[in-house]
Amino acid sequence: MSAFKPFILITLSLLLINCGNSESNTINFSIRTNVKDNVVKLGETLKLSIDNPDNIDITKISYNLNGTSISETTDIKNQRLGLQTLTATINYGDSKKDISTKITILNNERPKIYNYKIVNQYPHDITSYTQGLEFYNGELYESTGQYGESKLRKVDYTTGSVLTNISLANQYFGEGLTILDENIYQLTWRENTGFVYDVESFEKTSSFKYGQSKEGWGICNDGTTLYKSDGTENIWLLNPETLTEDSKIQVYTNKGKIVGLNEMEWINNRIYANRYQKNGVAIINPNNGAVEGVIDFSPLRKLVTQHQGLDVLNGIAYNPESKTIFVTGKRWDKLFEVEIFEK
Repeated sequence: MSAFKPFILITLSLLLINCGNSESNTINFSIRTNVKDNVVKLGETLKLSIDNPDNIDITKISYNLNGTSISETTDIKNQRLGLQTLTATINYGDSKKDISTKITILNNERPKIYNYKIVNQYPHDITSYTQGLEFYNGELYESTGQYGESKLRKVDYTTGSVLTNISLANQYFGEGLTILDENIYQLTWRENTGFVYDVESFEKTSSFKYGQSKEGWGICNDGTTLYKSDGTENIWLLNPETLTEDSKIQVYTNKGKIVGLNEMEWINNRIYANRYQKNGVAIINPNNGAVEGVIDFSPLRKLVTQHQGLDVLNGIAYNPESKTIFVTGKRWDKLFEVEIFEK
């Protein structure tokens, strides 16, 4: 019998430990908020409390929103929009327990409506399935899509002439592009791969893989950081040195999230993003993801040659020399120079 004593002692110890864990796990705390469906807008006050149906003696409660400490009564001001994680750390007796819930933060203002005026129109390659468009040092660069047709090119926008052109391998579907510090960054769609080229020679210098984002859609930069869309409401912030997705913003209005964010351009400290299949552009605050304005470009499609392969608006570029915006679409034969103004 003596041989079984150590076994019995170990078994009893494990039972006691499991009983302790079981007791902790059965304590039924939950976070309560003062807002309906856990949806709060910027400028509103979020009030927090703990539901404690077992009347456990709680000695301390601390809250954090996405890892940042907040009080039980917090004015929602500078937080990023979208679905966020709210965590409570609860101390009771000699124990501590973390519980979490999700809250949605919306903008507190409706997007402004903008209109446009056509300043000029220029010829554009009708075969180009435009995915990315950007000016750099006065010259226009374009990325095109479709398997077996994807290209990276520099064009003379006044004539439509192609000045430099390289084709992607057939297994890649080209997407957005942006240029920073003499490097062209070009995305591909579902291949989880981006390419980096020298802006002068078009020589491919490196490639990179995506992180949490599974697809490549649009990309732009603010002179320091790369911003990448993936067709959802998310815009990922990339370090141009490591090309890792360091963080993200979620694009929301005062009513909900905006998905299908496609080709993007950085204009006057805002992100202008084409919305796939919408023939419009959202003007986004890069600090919190708020849609501050929208531009309806749908009438432009009627001004281009109508043909079987004609597709949606996609491609927006800002020319800092003229301070005007250039837009085109997939297999459009025109590039439009426009000025925008609030209605």
